[in-house]
Amino acid sequence: MAPEILIYTDGAARGNPGPGGYGVILISGQYRKELSQGYELTTNNRMELLAVITGLEALKIENSKVTVYSDSAYIVNAVEKGWLFEWERKQFRKKKNPDLWTRFLRIYRKHTVNFVWVKSHANNPLNERCDELAVEAAKGKNLLRDEGYENQLIL
Repeated sequence: MAPEILIYTDGAARGNPGPGGYGVILISGQYRKELSQGYELTTNNRMELLAVITGLEALKIENSKVTVYSDSAYIVNAVEKGWLFEWERKQFRKKKNPDLWTRFLRIYRKHTVNFVWVKSHANNPLNERCDELAVEAAKGKNLLRDEGYENQLIL
């Protein structure tokens, strides 16, 4: 039986909107992997959500049992309180970030995922490390374009 996978995530934006980034730590047994990426223009909520998506997409085995630790009430409440599924039923009408929520649902449904909200900046070493990764990524030189966010600006 494969061990449970723990995913710690955080997102950051320097300005909201502004340059942003995400940080992810995946832990499975003795293995640990860190992921991060920065974007030219985005929002904090998009980076929080992209961190979770990236963590789940990094998993190599479908039907994994996963616990995601996030300081984003936006994400944790959307999933755990079932709001997201109502938004989906209504085709994300009048909701922000439909591109990322759709991408999230695709990967979320391939695993058994439990969310745990963690208080931000409360001396949780793994959450703090994700914050460092996200902030460093947002300050990076090789920032990507968040085309999903930019497309929302045009509409």
